[in-house]
Amino acid sequence: MDWKGRRQSDNIEDRRGSSPRGRNPFGRGGGIRLPSGGMRRSGLSFKTILIIGVIYLGLKLIGIDPLQILAGRDPGGMLGGQSQTERQVTPARQDEMTQFVATVLAETEDVWNGIMKSQGRDYPEPTLVLFSGAVRSACGNASAASGPFYCPGDQKLYIDLSFYDELAQRFEASGDFAQAYVLAHEVGHHVQNLIGVLPEFNRRRPSMSQSEENQMSIRVELQADCFAGIWGHYTAQKGLLERGDLEEALNAAEQIGDDTLQRRTQGYVVPESFNHGTSAQRKEWFARGFDSGRLEACDTFNNPV
Repeated sequence: MDWKGRRQSDNIEDRRGSSPRGRNPFGRGGGIRLPSGGMRRSGLSFKTILIIGVIYLGLKLIGIDPLQILAGRDPGGMLGGQSQTERQVTPARQDEMTQFVATVLAETEDVWNGIMKSQGRDYPEPTLVLFSGAVRSACGNASAASGPFYCPGDQKLYIDLSFYDELAQRFEASGDFAQAYVLAHEVGHHVQNLIGVLPEFNRRRPSMSQSEENQMSIRVELQADCFAGIWGHYTAQKGLLERGDLEEALNAAEQIGDDTLQRRTQGYVVPESFNHGTSAQRKEWFARGFDSGRLEACDTFNNPV
């Protein structure tokens, strides 16, 4: 995707480094949520603590501060040039990803402002919140393990940028247009909030069975995929897509389908528990939006999914 040098959105709120501990709150704001493994907690024995203490004192006696090493500082150069390179690369990558998401958000603003204006509607632009670890939103607290999400209560998108590394490495969905698809999907939930889809779903949810809620959730998520495709349609018209970009987005849609995720994480699928759509469905509805560029093509509620 040819994104560098283009306008970046000002609707960015950077909360990295100030995130609270949290849990996944989501009602149906909507988000791309991925399963993650837990971590066992274990205490240290007295013997282990004693050994650590002896090592600490020994290093101090020869002039090495273990706390500086643990903090990632290399006072004596004993770690060589590799750690220095890592300290330079990591912030640079983070900065590049910040510029990337700000640019993609700006592109979604241009597209959706144009579409809404053509329909006589306003488009209050959402804010993108960057966080690390955990975050507090109007929908409650959430952890990075939940993946990116949209909160209709404050009309903000939330993402921990480390999600993109997990998307590429764990879920084999790399590429800048795959990353753009993720953000465009969350913007799709914002559009749903503005046109009344999310408010109606949240109004009806208390009276639904779990099965009914899952089925309705699938239609909501597939429509957000289709809206992401609409954004992709106009991005392609601008000439910003490069060879292989569309395939990156379709692969990402496939890799985060309910059936593919369940098969990868637990070895079998439970269709009645699906709430985002299968890989085939997610690819199909993104493609519908991409091919047509029309809101009417994204009616997942009155058409078979």
